[in-house]
Amino acid sequence: MYIASQEVILANSTTNVVAAFVGGLVIVAALVWAVRMGIRVRGQESAPPTAEEQPHLPEGGAVHEEREMREPDEVPQAANESERLMPYNMHSSSTKHADDQHRKRWQPGSSGSFGSGGPGRT
Repeated sequence: MYIASQEVILANSTTNVVAAFVGGLVIVAALVWAVRMGIRVRGQESAPPTAEEQPHLPEGGAVHEEREMREPDEVPQAANESERLMPYNMHSSSTKHADDQHRKRWQPGSSGSFGSGGPGRT
């Protein structure tokens, strides 16, 4: 009886080892197939751009940012009550160039920002 149970245990462990080995082979085959498929797809794509096709800086050098003061741009009013505003009647931006380009600074005696600990306007 002791020998029969050992044979069952050995047969079960042998089956487990064979199943793990076959599962590993299936995974390896799937990975090899995926790599070959990726190589085939990449071969069909267009070539990357050459150095001459890459973007270049303008002749005048790098473009620098421009600062300006903006003010709200009001929604245009319809001519009469029955006329509807259409999207092409609207302006492209909600702000416009301000006539006064002077940056407004903090007033003396004001606290600065919320929670800064100052007394605020007194």
